[in-house]
Amino acid sequence: MITELGHFALILAFAVAVIQMVVPMVGATKGWRNWMAVAEPAATVQFILVGFSFAALTWAFVTSDFSLQLVFLNSHSDKPMLYKITGVWGNHEGSLLLWLLILTLFGACAAWFGGNLPERLRARVLSVQAAIGVAFFGFILLTSNPFLRLEVPPLNGQDLNPLLQDLGLAFHPPFLYLGYVGLSMSFSFAVAALIEGRVDAAWARWVRPWTLAAWLFLTVGIALGSWWAYYELGWGGFWFWDPVENASFMPWLIATALLHSAIVVEKREALKAWTILLAILAFGFSLLGTFIVRSGVLTSVHAFANDPERGIFILAILVVFVGGALSLFAARVQALESKGVFAAVSRESGIVLNNILLSVSAFVVFVGTLWPLVAELFFGRTLSVGPPFFDAAFSPFMVALAVVLPIGAMLAWKRGVISKAARPLWPALVLAIALAGLAFALQTGRSALGPIGTLLGVWVIAGSLIDLWTRTGRNGIAQRMGRLTRLPRADWGKALSHAGLGITIFATSALTAWQQEDIRVADIGDRFALGGYEIELRSVTEVQGPNFIATRAEMLAYRNGRLVADVFPEKRIYPVAGMPTTEAGIDNGFLRDLYLVIGDPQDGGGWAVRTYVKPFANWIWGGAIVMAIGGLISLSDRRMRVAAGAAKARMQGVPAE
Repeated sequence: MITELGHFALILAFAVAVIQMVVPMVGATKGWRNWMAVAEPAATVQFILVGFSFAALTWAFVTSDFSLQLVFLNSHSDKPMLYKITGVWGNHEGSLLLWLLILTLFGACAAWFGGNLPERLRARVLSVQAAIGVAFFGFILLTSNPFLRLEVPPLNGQDLNPLLQDLGLAFHPPFLYLGYVGLSMSFSFAVAALIEGRVDAAWARWVRPWTLAAWLFLTVGIALGSWWAYYELGWGGFWFWDPVENASFMPWLIATALLHSAIVVEKREALKAWTILLAILAFGFSLLGTFIVRSGVLTSVHAFANDPERGIFILAILVVFVGGALSLFAARVQALESKGVFAAVSRESGIVLNNILLSVSAFVVFVGTLWPLVAELFFGRTLSVGPPFFDAAFSPFMVALAVVLPIGAMLAWKRGVISKAARPLWPALVLAIALAGLAFALQTGRSALGPIGTLLGVWVIAGSLIDLWTRTGRNGIAQRMGRLTRLPRADWGKALSHAGLGITIFATSALTAWQQEDIRVADIGDRFALGGYEIELRSVTEVQGPNFIATRAEMLAYRNGRLVADVFPEKRIYPVAGMPTTEAGIDNGFLRDLYLVIGDPQDGGGWAVRTYVKPFANWIWGGAIVMAIGGLISLSDRRMRVAAGAAKARMQGVPAE
């Protein structure tokens, strides 16, 4: 009964979304306040109904209701409770319902906290948001209904994909969806502004918190996915340029550019058309990611579905919304005349360069991701575009971005002087060169990647801290320290986010350049040396888990004759799914990880063993955490919640077109 109510609530939410799409938009066009007022309660009702529907599906998973087809295909009575719950979104239909829940949550938040928005703009934003909802309600109800019943309920289920039965994957999809769907709000604001034919500082102030929240969630979601790939898949890496990895990375790059360009709109009322275009493209890349994951057109270990018909439906959504928004953009671009004028050397120009580098980087990832599909469709050739292409094509733009970032952040608005902006950064440059030289001296016979990554990472980190310090003025240290604590939170958030990027740049380069690897067949009791450690295979035993059988090895690591780590890598078999997984044994350290993997038994005796020493591995995700904390601190800045006063008054005083 609860399942049927959940299905009915989903259908009712679809009807409410249609009303919210049509009535407020007509009201805004005609100036009918009662019609515009429909948007806010409709957004709230939508969220409540979808929330109930999601809760009903969750209840079916928790209670192992195998009469529901989705539960039968993705759960099992022996599965731990955590993975029964995460099984709700560990599949195509359930994850799509989570997408809708988050979409309606953002719409409801815009209704609840958008009281300072002009009435017509708020109505149009919520109407566009509802239109996106209508498309996805239609998709889930027509092609991906999560509430289908089985005529003859089985006694047990087929279990969830074993790769998804992991803590990292429990939280990775929700955070990623919060980022993907959060960009729908930026899209809705952009389309609403195009309909009104007006973009100003107030609009930029309103759109920035939504974009920042989406960027924050995307950062956390991507980091969680990378962390999961590192310790769960057992291949020893953290990023493989997989199509689905790229699908989350492209909107992150565009959202980063959008955040910076919106600042220029707010401060100088310039880059209006470009900012609107970025808002459209950011959500467009989110929809593209949804298409890649669910259509099966590109092979990926992350894919949810392999159904061309569903892919065509999502492709139609992508074409209608992005194509429609771009058409509206082309029709209204003349109305988006920029008022602010700035010199070739200025903070604005630095942000333009930042935007160019980020956008071109996203385009490179886009081409590399979809080129195999293009080659197969139009040239009949089967191609594989892997890490070598992305490393060679993407890295130069990130190097350029790291070089210009500290200088651009120090330039004055409207008209700047490079020499004046660079003068305070000399200590950062000296420190970066010194540490890069030290790295070069310590490494022997290796590539320049490590020293270059050290140089760039330290340059960005130290530059962000110096930028923060220069904002305290020129008084004594005591006065400057006091002012440091009173700086706006957005300044602290900016410094932390840039520093987090620097940490990740350094850690990625250091791990790639300096990791050490050993692959061998080892017998019980064997010892071998790697990177200053002695590794011993102590034992291999069979272990029974809650819903798996594991071959567990005990491996000891010694340094200078002293035991420093005792780890237990596993090779698991999930009998219900009939699928093996590799659980790496990792001894985490501040400066390095010991990464140990047990493989299959060999015909001649012994076990396949892979061992890595990974320097600064945890700094990669530490940098992402610092970036996310910076975004959270910026989001808490009061100015993010207060509209630009004068611009707001102007917008409210001008009748909508």
